[in-house]
Amino acid sequence: MKRMHVHVTVQNVDQAVAFYSGLFGQDPTIRQNDYAKWMVDDPCVNFAISTREANTGFDHLGIQVETEAELVEIEDRLRKAEADVQEQRGAACCYAVGEKSWAFDSEGIAWETFLTTGTYDEYGPDRRPTAKG
Repeated sequence: MKRMHVHVTVQNVDQAVAFYSGLFGQDPTIRQNDYAKWMVDDPCVNFAISTREANTGFDHLGIQVETEAELVEIEDRLRKAEADVQEQRGAACCYAVGEKSWAFDSEGIAWETFLTTGTYDEYGPDRRPTAKG
């Protein structure tokens, strides 16, 4: 099963956790002082917030996959759509490690496709790349 991913930058994690926990009807799956993530089944979404970026609000969209084959499938689709796919293998980000790729749509919206393979004790050094061009 693929899962939609949405990431929003917030100023105050505690206030945002209170709001989104109410909205989703559940506590975060992961909760850190600068980050929280909900793995919601209805609607099927990986919704994350953090204080890591300078600007608050919408940060990026994505698709979380369950297998390497699904990751390659999405990367191939993006390349066929003439997107510049930027791979990050062995990435450490958002308290997780995994394989990911990034692409930007025609309006500059960042799309992350990723396969989580484990946990990481820190937010991690890998960040969303900037659009080329």
